Amino acid sequence: MSDGRISRLRVTFTVILAIIFAVLPLPEPINAARPDLLLLLVIYWSLSAPRISGLLFAWFCGLAIDVLKGIILGQHALAFLVVAYLTHKFQLRIRIFPLSQQTLTVFAFLALYQFIVFWLDGIIGQPVTTWMRWLPVISGAILWPILVATLDTWNRRNR
Repeated sequence: MSDGRISRLRVTFTVILAIIFAVLPLPEPINAARPDLLLLLVIYWSLSAPRISGLLFAWFCGLAIDVLKGIILGQHALAFLVVAYLTHKFQLRIRIFPLSQQTLTVFAFLALYQFIVFWLDGIIGQPVTTWMRWLPVISGAILWPILVATLDTWNRRNR
């Protein structure tokens, strides 16, 4: 998939939807397992359109989450940046993986993201040590194949 055919408008539209999803109120049991959709989109667009969605894109997406959730500024931005860097570094390898291996790789990226946020929470004195903190990693990995299938179909249709 070449990012020359993917418009910035399409990337922006999906990011806006993910930001809306991030602040949408959900019942507490579902909210605990809410996947990090914006991070999944950062990973997806880093693989599909690396020239459009670079490290600066990931940084701003992370800052958006920081601003919306009222957490210390830069915490999620740093975690997004680390995941986006690794995605860009291994982009050519990840793109040729079958979907099952991509899902495992995305699972590892989501776990790394949660670990960085967990670590930074501990540094600033707001540790959340329940096992439910890791539910978004599982739900995000489950959502990944659906997200890839949907966005790949949308990208193919609009060429």
